[in-house]
Amino acid sequence: MIAEELPKIAAQEQEDQLQFKHHIFVCSGTACVSAHSDQIQAALEKDIEERGLGHVCSITGGGCRGLCASGPMVSVEPQGILYQGVKVEDSAEILDSLNSQPVKRLECSTEAPFFSRQKKIVLEYAGKLDPERIEAYIAAGGYTALLKVLTEMTPQQVIEQITRSGLRGRGGAGYPTGLKWSTVAKAQGEHKYVICNGDEGDPGAFMDRSVMEDYPFKILEGMTIAAYAVGADQGYVYVRAEYPLAVKRLKAAIRQAQKNNLLGNNIGGTTFNFQIDVRLGAGAFVCGEETALIASIEGKRGTPRPRPPYPAEHGLWGCPTLINNVESYANITPIIRNGTDWYTAIGTEKSKGTKVFSLTGTINNTGLIEVPMGISLREIIFDIGGGIPNGKHFKAVQTGGPSGGCIPEQYLDISVDYDSLLHLGTYMGSGGMIVMDETSCMVDVARYFMEFCMSESCGKCVPCRVGTAQMYDLLNKITKGEASLDDLAMLEELAEMVKSTSLCGLGQGAPTPVQSTLRYFRDEYLAHIVDKVCPAGVCKIYHHAEVFS
Repeated sequence: MIAEELPKIAAQEQEDQLQFKHHIFVCSGTACVSAHSDQIQAALEKDIEERGLGHVCSITGGGCRGLCASGPMVSVEPQGILYQGVKVEDSAEILDSLNSQPVKRLECSTEAPFFSRQKKIVLEYAGKLDPERIEAYIAAGGYTALLKVLTEMTPQQVIEQITRSGLRGRGGAGYPTGLKWSTVAKAQGEHKYVICNGDEGDPGAFMDRSVMEDYPFKILEGMTIAAYAVGADQGYVYVRAEYPLAVKRLKAAIRQAQKNNLLGNNIGGTTFNFQIDVRLGAGAFVCGEETALIASIEGKRGTPRPRPPYPAEHGLWGCPTLINNVESYANITPIIRNGTDWYTAIGTEKSKGTKVFSLTGTINNTGLIEVPMGISLREIIFDIGGGIPNGKHFKAVQTGGPSGGCIPEQYLDISVDYDSLLHLGTYMGSGGMIVMDETSCMVDVARYFMEFCMSESCGKCVPCRVGTAQMYDLLNKITKGEASLDDLAMLEELAEMVKSTSLCGLGQGAPTPVQSTLRYFRDEYLAHIVDKVCPAGVCKIYHHAEVFS
């Protein structure tokens, strides 16, 4: 394919779709598939065939609409009708309504705050794009950014545009993306590599999984642009094997991109060559750390190594390597297409653009959201998230996964951006956001995350291997009402030691949930230790008098 052929494919796809009066999209994301959306699609296909509607009504799998709590979801275009909680037996009624009024009992308002308060860049196609057909992606503007880059821009111009956009790494650390690209581009090496980190392992997080499932071509296009910018000829998508749907669609997308000369040799009729392969991870949380991920791709045990040297100069097989996460690459094509002025107008001064979050926990609207940087936690939780169910009161929200902290009610109006969250003792992280109500015990929450980090520690360094185990034991004693104030002092001392001396981000971030809960909920720790009670009634504390009575 050459640049002139792309508009022809887009035009043909659009013409093919114009023959249909109705387009039905059935959510094909993991959440809806687990609720049997595939069976709903099969029922609709069967009913369409039996009614002879195949010439006026198309049906396809669409990406996640975000409101996972109300799935399975089905949308009808161009009418803009969205249905929630659809069942197989609703198929006939949905088809009956195509030329009349929508099925009121199934309708989901797209004007609701959950949808209207979001800003979509990464999730720009909002469930209206078939993730398994490259023609659908091209018709929606896909690959125009790549061919623009290859035919109109130098590698340095690409890096300058990404730098001016202010995009920061969406994997959690918030490192400037353009600066990382520039470092790899300047590094000397016979080969260079580009890696997409899809090893999403945070409890309650499913942002990258959804993006890989719904927009595989967008990730490949972003990676290819990055490879052109830094001078790489080989790329890898590292994704955990627990995401079979993402793996399936990524591999299918690679095959289709290669077939259409948008990946491989002489991409788009130019002299640029770039290959992408998928590598499966075995589910080790530590492999989300870039040096451990590199070791895993090389076929070694996934353990981190000291830095420097950094992967940008000495990475995969000793060569300069660019590593960004899924969401970072998904931002690249919109930035190239729309320009830096458009992107920098979104977000805050130091945190540009949007952020995708998985909103989970005790909240009404569980799901996937994308919001502009700078939005407040209150807006996310009470407007978009619909508040706390069952009349309960908000207590805290945990951000940043096992390395993140818990934010109490008094900071609900804080701006959600990298620097503001860091000031509160937590992180943006990759995008997990777990909401907790009054029934949560913050000591137990800290114990849970410490147990996770202890179990996932690779064991390479003593501070993490031993320190997390000792911290877990102390937290366990506190939840049982067996700890003393000396134990609490030891817990705080260990937290600082593990944080400052561990080899990689897993160990360095493991104490954060403990330190943040001690900072904002110390009274709960003291209640367990001094009063021998759990204020939330979660921990099983037995008084000696009760035991022997």
